[in-house]
Amino acid sequence: MRHYVLAALFLVSGAAAASVADQSHRSQVAGVDLITYHTDVKDVVVILGSLPAGDAMAEPGNIAIPTLAGMMLDRGTKKLDKFAIAEQLDNVGAEIAFSVGTQSLEIRAKCLKKDLPLVIGLIAAELRTPALQLQEFNKAKQQFIGALEASAQNTEARAQEAFGRAVYPPDHPNRPHTVSDYKAAAKAATLDELKSFHAKYYGPAHMTLVVVGDVAAPEAETEIDKAFSGWTGGQDYVRPAMPAVLKAPSEISVPLTDKPSVSVLIGQPTGLRYKDPDALALRVGTAILGSGFTGRLMGIVRDKEGLTYNIGAAMAEDSIADGRWDISASFAPALLDKGIASTRRELDRWWKDGVTDQELAARKQGLVGSYLVGLSTTTGLANAILTDVQRGYDVSRLETYPGAVKALTRDEVNSAIKKHLNPSLMVLVKAGSVATAAH
Repeated sequence: MRHYVLAALFLVSGAAAASVADQSHRSQVAGVDLITYHTDVKDVVVILGSLPAGDAMAEPGNIAIPTLAGMMLDRGTKKLDKFAIAEQLDNVGAEIAFSVGTQSLEIRAKCLKKDLPLVIGLIAAELRTPALQLQEFNKAKQQFIGALEASAQNTEARAQEAFGRAVYPPDHPNRPHTVSDYKAAAKAATLDELKSFHAKYYGPAHMTLVVVGDVAAPEAETEIDKAFSGWTGGQDYVRPAMPAVLKAPSEISVPLTDKPSVSVLIGQPTGLRYKDPDALALRVGTAILGSGFTGRLMGIVRDKEGLTYNIGAAMAEDSIADGRWDISASFAPALLDKGIASTRRELDRWWKDGVTDQELAARKQGLVGSYLVGLSTTTGLANAILTDVQRGYDVSRLETYPGAVKALTRDEVNSAIKKHLNPSLMVLVKAGSVATAAH
């Protein structure tokens, strides 16, 4: 780890300005946006990828299909059943996993250098020619329904659902469906619907693969071309024509019986994507308010007043579409009113008075430090690259991010807070042992 922390520090200082350019290579191979980044971690290779096949791509007929499609990928291909795939991976200690998010199907894999052809070949086969057998489809449906039933009793999940539906309009890609709607859709889903979705949304168009580790670009390109050549199709991400806007405050209660705590969210849409002007300034200001144990909210609402064990503020869901800003907390029912009042007081003070020069200097140092530590592992580096690409940056963002943070001024941060947030228009959601829902 020490080697990569030092390398990252050189990037920030400018002592190795050509480092990222020397170690990375970006190319289009078989229609796939391929980014290869060579590191000196011997023999280890991490593969991360994404393609637009998330929940936002659901056809009007059935909202459960994108998730079910992702769940079917590791259940066998047309040539190998799931046991044969598992055996091949176990024999070499490799891993492949898929997950479905709001807009993306995410691909994650890890292997030794010598096994790169095998792993890329399996990823391609699972994406291109999944078996999609009825028996496995029915098992996936039951597994999904079980997860939904558990989620229905989770206070945090229900608070997030209510909050997302309150801050995003019906046609926004970040607006979540309800657990009950997902459950009904999963029960009604058909294999033909899934096959149609796979045919339309799975393809190399707008797909990104990041290969990081002990691998040279020509080697990765050869394997990607061999595995993905001839594959076509795919769709772009969903980008709303207009950003989400709140016109009035609201309060929503989601009653769940016999819960020891109440999950609380206070926030609003920002109207910003990550790459937009002011977004970084607002993010840094938000970190001062509520990131970790050094944030104001932890220091006051938790440590000084003893009202909660968990509280923080963050911006989210803004890599592709405009996102949201929120404070999340968990309070014992008996402390709920005091906790919300204390949280609102600190929110109002932060919004009105802004951050101090001392807070900003300390937070800049912390953000840059944690960023560099994140780059010190192969997986962390791959994650950073894939996330930057989804946000519209090139690999050079690895070098420029620390400098962008350091260059922020107190006036820029405080201006962004005032410009893009309004505590008097925010949504308040409470989920747990609370009174009947009131909108």
